[in-house]
Amino acid sequence: QVQLAESGGGLVQAGDSLRLSCTASGLNIAMWAMGWFRRAPGKEREFVASLSRRSGMSVYADSVKGRFTISRDNAKNTVFLQMNSLKSEDTAVYFCARARSTSYNTARDQDDYNYWGQGTQVTVSS
Repeated sequence: QVQLAESGGGLVQAGDSLRLSCTASGLNIAMWAMGWFRRAPGKEREFVASLSRRSGMSVYADSVKGRFTISRDNAKNTVFLQMNSLKSEDTAVYFCARARSTSYNTARDQDDYNYWGQGTQVTVSS
């Protein structure tokens, strides 16, 4: 059974940093592209970042490029999202997800993912 569990969220001030973790069970993350998404209050869930399974290539939403970094530790079966220079508009529930197919390199579309965690709340006060 595939499970993804996010952690590391919290309440921080603008300009602070947080590192989110997504620990997987029931799968080997080294075989899959992984992604982070977020849903802000009153908004649809949106793409944040994606990391390829082999090449280490990553892609980011324009709103987080240069501030957020996605990475993985295959030995720990964990994906991370390092978030620096946080802004109030980064306030959201953050979700990690596993790509639908091992053939995917990176993916921005939510429909390209078929396993999701429950999410972790990030609140940035200004």
